[in-house]
Amino acid sequence: MTSPPPAGGPGQPVSGARAEAVARERERLRALRERREAQSADAGVDGFTVRRWRKVGVFGAQAVLQAHALLQQLASLTQDAAHDALADALRNEPDDRLLPAVPTVLQRADPATVAATLTAIHAGGFLWLSEVGEQRLTALAVGDDTLAVSGSEDPYGAFALLNAFATDGTAVFPPRMLPRVLPWIPLSVLDDLIDAGVVGPEHQPWQYRAMETEHAYLIARLVPEQVTTEQAAALEWTAPQRRRAFLAGGEPLPSVGDVYDLLERVADGDASVVKELEGMLPRDLVLRLRRLLDGVDVGNWDRDLWEDRGLWRLIFSLWEPKAAVNPSRSPLHALMALRQAYDLLCLNDLTRASSQIDKLVSFETVGPAYRAEALNFHAYTLLLREELNAAAVVLKGISGSHELAESNLRMVEQRRAVPRNDRPAASNPYLDLGLPHGAPSWESRYRDLRREHVHDVDMSARLNSAMKRIRDAERDEDWSGFFVLPLDLDVFELPDEVPVTLVPPLTPLTRRTTPRSPDSLALVRQRAVADLLPHLLNAPRRPDRNARMHTQ
Repeated sequence: MTSPPPAGGPGQPVSGARAEAVARERERLRALRERREAQSADAGVDGFTVRRWRKVGVFGAQAVLQAHALLQQLASLTQDAAHDALADALRNEPDDRLLPAVPTVLQRADPATVAATLTAIHAGGFLWLSEVGEQRLTALAVGDDTLAVSGSEDPYGAFALLNAFATDGTAVFPPRMLPRVLPWIPLSVLDDLIDAGVVGPEHQPWQYRAMETEHAYLIARLVPEQVTTEQAAALEWTAPQRRRAFLAGGEPLPSVGDVYDLLERVADGDASVVKELEGMLPRDLVLRLRRLLDGVDVGNWDRDLWEDRGLWRLIFSLWEPKAAVNPSRSPLHALMALRQAYDLLCLNDLTRASSQIDKLVSFETVGPAYRAEALNFHAYTLLLREELNAAAVVLKGISGSHELAESNLRMVEQRRAVPRNDRPAASNPYLDLGLPHGAPSWESRYRDLRREHVHDVDMSARLNSAMKRIRDAERDEDWSGFFVLPLDLDVFELPDEVPVTLVPPLTPLTRRTTPRSPDSLALVRQRAVADLLPHLLNAPRRPDRNARMHTQ
């Protein structure tokens, strides 16, 4: 006599461990039969009843009791003709209607009920399953998930999924099987497939899930930028809200040291966090940031960088022009040229200041406010050189639209009326201290500079002169003798914007399920057992020697 084919099917190689597992399962069933036979005398089932049940593939008094328990559960699920067949069997009158009735009931049952029923049929040794079905159930019962079945026999992809996990081949799970598994697999198993790269945004797994929480969770894991405010709130996920608030220029949720905190400091011009920020940015944005840093040495950046006004403060904190800046190169260069001219005037570096102002004056295609500041600077340098007529001409061109320019024009004209040798110092004393006109902190600035230049006689004399002139003006409440610049500080302000081109894409939501969860894999195995429903027979298998090894 030949022994039954291996659990994997004819022609399929069986490992030693697998063969041992199958042998253990058969030994368990043999021991179960012996216990049934030993208990049959006390089971209350007479031999006549046992013989009736034998005709429908149920062997032994104990197996009859198990069949009763199973059929009572099934009878509660149906009220149609199948119920009559089950009811007759429960009266110990099983006939050829019984086996067709069982799959009829199970076809309308949930997978858990189907799996529990098939497992009970297998455990009871009923000859209700095809040999292939019994072999597969035996393998599943002993934890052998390396089952190879055809696609037509795997309607929900459970066998393919089990095989992938058992062989650590999750990453090569057949994509064609995804539409079968996505609607029903446990969320943790779906997370395993996402982590393995089997499931991606292109598969839109959220479309297969009925629960709204899972729908939102999967979108957050795969296409986080599509998560709505409501979905993020339901997930208690604050990252999208923080990112949106930052991009909108609002106050983001507090989280010191995260990427938005560092970007906020970069937006304020804090160059000390650049290295730390690089560690939090994706590769493409790191390269972008490095292009910005590389441009500092030459004062030149690609258009895509200077168009992001949120980067200007960082650029200005790093960039120290070594020569006059050409304002026509970009709006960023234009603002730097204006601020550079002002800084050089405050430093009394008239040579470099004049070189920068010349470029500003020649840059005519700018707004009127910018143009007025450039001409006012030019007039100031002319004033310092005592070229009062030329300064007056320049100021007349802008005095009609700027009150301070009119004041400067009056100051120049009054100065023209004073003999050259009787004229006071032409410079603005606040600028001599490196401060904007009228700065209230001039005294502390004066003291700092005096300490810094304590051994420089010429500088000390200049600082003392500036101090005396400011004090006289404050005493007399008359500043009309000072040439005022700039005309409008707002023109010199750096943009207060977010560096949008450095904001990284929203990081996908971190996985919230347990990897390779045994409970979740047990549910997959349960589905695989339920998928063996087509292997239920309409008539019991012939109780030949192979069958008797399992059932007698």
